[in-house]
Amino acid sequence: MHTSSTGASSASKAGFVPTRWTVVLSARDAGSPDAGAALESLCRAYWYPLYAYARRLGQSPHDAQDLTQEFFVRLLEKRWLANADREKGRFRTFLLTAFKRFLANEWDRAQAQKRGGQAPHLPLDTALAESRYETEPPAELPADRLYERRWALALLDQTMARLRAEFEKAGHVAEFEQLKRFLTAERATIAYADVARESGLSAGAARVAVHRLRRRFREVFREEVTHTVAAAEDVDEELRHLLAALAE
Repeated sequence: MHTSSTGASSASKAGFVPTRWTVVLSARDAGSPDAGAALESLCRAYWYPLYAYARRLGQSPHDAQDLTQEFFVRLLEKRWLANADREKGRFRTFLLTAFKRFLANEWDRAQAQKRGGQAPHLPLDTALAESRYETEPPAELPADRLYERRWALALLDQTMARLRAEFEKAGHVAEFEQLKRFLTAERATIAYADVARESGLSAGAARVAVHRLRRRFREVFREEVTHTVAAAEDVDEELRHLLAALAE
């Protein structure tokens, strides 16, 4: 995958518009409905890296589930959002720092509340999470680095889901399924004649279709990263960090 700043969205070119995380940061003290919805959207997209982090620390599947669930109960109640530092405003960093604090200080209290029957605010598919965890890299990869890698992969999942939805809305989901394997291929290795034959397009049209998909992939991936940082100048650095995590 070759992600670069040339894939910036038109909104990014016009200025750094409010994103899900900047909405949360701006309204964290007021607790506005928009901030709550933005935070829940982010948590739904990026909860699995925390589950994997807890498992890599040695927590059982059951305890990792309870820890992750209770953490989000508290986070969505905005008890800790005042600690979000705009100067270090990556949602990725804030979330892991808050989770570590929770693990160190809050687990006993969380267990007591759980026994009291507190309902979860963010239902998690922990059965799926455990099946995913079983495919994770060997235990030699430390918990923090596994978290970073899983964060990057979660962003890729979000990007792919958005791309597929765009093609489905346009009535071209079959084209997306045919072409998506070329998103991470080296450009020189793409056999456009084979793409044309499989898709029924001319060789020239196949080349254009792959190029457009790869360009849109870069744009959407950048937009998803933008949603998790607090300032425009952080986007390129965050992209480099995530690509390095994926390369491990």
